Parts: sequence; structure tokens; C-alpha cells
Amino acid sequence: MTSSDVQAWLDRYVQAWLTYDPKQIGDLFSQDAEYRYHPWDEPVRGRDTIVRSWTEPDADASARDKPGTYEAHYEPYAVGGNRAVATGWSRYLHPDGSFRTLYHNAYLLEFDDDGRCRSFTEFYIEQPRPKAGAG
Repeated sequence: MTSSDVQAWLDRYVQAWLTYDPKQIGDLFSQDAEYRYHPWDEPVRGRDTIVRSWTEPDADASARDKPGTYEAHYEPYAVGGNRAVATGWSRYLHPDGSFRTLYHNAYLLEFDDDGRCRSFTEFYIEQPRPKAGAG
């Protein structure tokens, strides 16, 4: 994998998240992929199970985000062979479009020979808001 390959995968990942399209989600992952929403989680195993965890209301994801209430950008930080680390941000908005919260993200990624992710682990932290009167 090159940095460009990983960027293209990350761009498809964001697009899949924005649409929740099962085919777009499934195309990202190998048949035997493992997905961790948090590093300490037992992984969600298998492409079909990952797709369901993104798309079904009672699945493993914390909550399905409503269209227009989030945006994101991620970039490769380091790429070596079939492994990569990506960093970026996920911004959440109120329904009226005003800012709600910002998360800083890091992803540990491992890809198969076809460029599908076979291991995904997410790390994120919410950016604190400035305290009243600070700054």
C-alpha cells in the first residue's frame, strides 16, 4: 500500500459513513476483517457483520449519525507495507448546522493484497471546549 492508496481508502471510508450504503461499506473490508470501535473491544468480525454494525439501529456502533450532522477528514500518517496509521478529525454538528463537538482520531489499519482493510482499530478523543472567560 502507498500513501495514495491509503488516502483513497480513507476517502471511501468517509463517503461510506456519510451514506451508510451497505455496498460501499462492504467494499472497504476483507471477508475476514476485524473492526474495533475502541482498542479494548472484542472486534466485530467479518465483512457482513461489520456492515450490519454500521447500518442496523441496534448494532455495535454507538449510534447511527443523522445525515448532515457530521463531517470528517483523515490522512495517512505512516504507511509501511500493508499497515498504516491515519489521523484526522470528525466534527459533529447540531441539526441547524452549528458546531457541536470535534473529535481527533487515529486509526490502525492493516490491508489485504486487494487493498481491503482486514484490521481496523479506532482511537479518538473529544477536543475540550475552551472554558468560559479563557483566552
